[in-house]
Amino acid sequence: MTDKKNSRRDFIKTTGKAGIALGLASAVIPSFANDFFKDSTTSIPFSQRPLPYGYKDLEVAIDALTMEIHYSKHAATYAKNLADASAAENVDERLISLESLLAKVSKYSTKMRNNAGGHFNHELFWQSMTPVSTRPSDQLTNAITKDFGSFDAFKTQFTDAGKNRFGSGWAWLLVGADKKLIIGSTPNQDNPLMDVSELKGKPLLGLDVWEHAYYLRYQNKRPDYINAWWNVVNWDIVQKRLDAAM
Repeated sequence: MTDKKNSRRDFIKTTGKAGIALGLASAVIPSFANDFFKDSTTSIPFSQRPLPYGYKDLEVAIDALTMEIHYSKHAATYAKNLADASAAENVDERLISLESLLAKVSKYSTKMRNNAGGHFNHELFWQSMTPVSTRPSDQLTNAITKDFGSFDAFKTQFTDAGKNRFGSGWAWLLVGADKKLIIGSTPNQDNPLMDVSELKGKPLLGLDVWEHAYYLRYQNKRPDYINAWWNVVNWDIVQKRLDAAM
């Protein structure tokens, strides 16, 4: 009888520890985060990648529930619909990169345009944020100052691009064909890589200004969301993208 009680006590103790460990594991940044950030300038895959941080980790700017819904519902739907469109339109991701597809997206359906754009934009967006404080490098700061006059002027112009985008869309910092930095915005899930976009270049930083990205905390106050978002920008990634684009 004693042996049975001890066995039961040991089982409860073991499973309890396992549950605690699992809970802690979900609250910390996963071990794959460094590799995710390291590979941020390579071609974005057609499938959705895990977030490099927990839903709660960007609370200074974005609440956990918004992050969870945004990632697991909205972004996941773009990835699923991209897979469906690719199958229907005979697109093999082993033969064409997502970036190359976007460069000639006018040849495909509206479904492909919306979902390839939505998937690319969100994958870039997740990578553009971090719970770990970063600062712009001297090189990046100098490039921004050169093309916008000052870092503060850049932030103001980028913020304006986001808050003045009518309806849903994205604000962008990108490198143009002449290697100068450009700020602009695109509607819906369009982006500067698309042949149908008036704004063209290589994205360095993208901000989602669809209402689902901020409405639970900020309601209709998009400028407040943008101002808070500056606190979680991953400037190390922006620098890596700049290096790759130049």
